[in-house]
Amino acid sequence: MEKKKGYLVIIGGAEDKNGDSVILKQAPELLKQDEILTVLTTATEKPEEAGRVYWEVFKRIGIGKIQILNVNTRDDAENDKNCELIRKSKGIFMTGGDQLRITSILGGTKASGELKNLYETGGVIMGTSAGASVMSSTMVVQGQDNEPARKCTLKMAPGLGLLDGVIIDQHFDQRGRFGRLLCGIAENPDVLGIGIDEDTSIKVFPDLHFEVVGSNAVTILDGKTIQCSNVSELNPNEILAIMGVTVHVLPQGYGFNLKDRKVLRLKDGNR
Repeated sequence: MEKKKGYLVIIGGAEDKNGDSVILKQAPELLKQDEILTVLTTATEKPEEAGRVYWEVFKRIGIGKIQILNVNTRDDAENDKNCELIRKSKGIFMTGGDQLRITSILGGTKASGELKNLYETGGVIMGTSAGASVMSSTMVVQGQDNEPARKCTLKMAPGLGLLDGVIIDQHFDQRGRFGRLLCGIAENPDVLGIGIDEDTSIKVFPDLHFEVVGSNAVTILDGKTIQCSNVSELNPNEILAIMGVTVHVLPQGYGFNLKDRKVLRLKDGNR
């Protein structure tokens, strides 16, 4: 089958579910009426509750075909019937919860392979909060909120690998996560750190540019311009020293080209 990347909608959490639902309305904009959207609840230990909430929201905003898929164990992720449900979908929505729960259950399974294939053949993958963090090849698992950047305080792990060359953090400004994302790019200066605020998302197009959608902002930390840091020195837990980081803060109306690392100013929704 010909490979043609689809769309990623990566949401910083706490998206509007009851009002205009601008972020979630990207689903009916990207999917045709007869295409299936599957709500994947792996991130949460309350899958029935989360599934019901998003089924009601997506029904209200115009998705015609919705199914809830509770993949709660690695056996579930290897189950042929579950994989067939993913294969018949055109869109996947991953709920919030615990990102390590997603990767520890899905990582290396048939279901994970089906998710990647769906995206690589033109499908739509959406995720909020934990479902956003897992999109990248390397994800943040744990770090200090509302604290200065300190060495050796960030825990990272492999993500699902849908989007290379980035580290995604969510609930970004609301939980004071600038310092922890700064540690992430100090340790991985070749990647982009992307911090997404609540009720805010990035819509990643097949050509790997993204547009900001939502009421708050997206912060981009570019580690390629780092001149030096003390992240590799001894004395763990000391304050991080880092020089030369490039920082962009982008609200709706702006975008970013992930290939050439350039800010895009949008006009009427176009580049």
